[in-house]
Amino acid sequence: MARNPGTPTTAPPAVRASTPGWRDPRLWVGVLLVAVSVVAGAKLVGSADDTVAVWAAAGDLGAGDLVGADDLVATRVRFGDAGALDGYFTVDDELPADLELTRGIGAGELLPRAAVGTAGESDTLQVPLAVDAEQVPGSVQSGSVVDVYLVPSSAGGKAGRGATSEPALAAVTVVDAPALDEGFAATGKRQLVLAVADADARRFFALLGSYDSPVVTVVRRG
Repeated sequence: MARNPGTPTTAPPAVRASTPGWRDPRLWVGVLLVAVSVVAGAKLVGSADDTVAVWAAAGDLGAGDLVGADDLVATRVRFGDAGALDGYFTVDDELPADLELTRGIGAGELLPRAAVGTAGESDTLQVPLAVDAEQVPGSVQSGSVVDVYLVPSSAGGKAGRGATSEPALAAVTVVDAPALDEGFAATGKRQLVLAVADADARRFFALLGSYDSPVVTVVRRG
């Protein structure tokens, strides 16, 4: 007998979706992922402004150089130790007008408080030195770091007291180095002005005076 198309078929019973319980591991994995994301985001936001603007040298500077605004450039640095910041000048610090370096610093190096003093407090002297032109590298200029050697001349000069193979002045900075044609062409000598600590300058001149006829040789470092 033909089936009556109007007779409804039996529908399967509805199944209600269950909400995952608190013991469901999927729930805890989701909570953990959210927590990690929140912590990572907080650290990222917190470290975004964790740098401090401090002064650095715009170029090579030597001992005895007076430091002004034109010699410095602001750079942002993140210090791992908060106490380390105390050793440098921030851009908010007021720099003394007569700030003088007691040692040389290179371009890009942060300006340390330990390497500066005021012009009146520094024990660095500017020592003039006349050297035969052939005893000075042509590349020596203001800011160069040099060693100065004293040796007896070949004309029977004797070595001075305390003479050694070590430089008479080591790692001193050239403050000024006029060109040969600026006043010394007639003598064939070149003048250098060196930044030398007071005690080192005294020892140098004592050694220089102990030679009969020394030959002064300047060697550039770097």
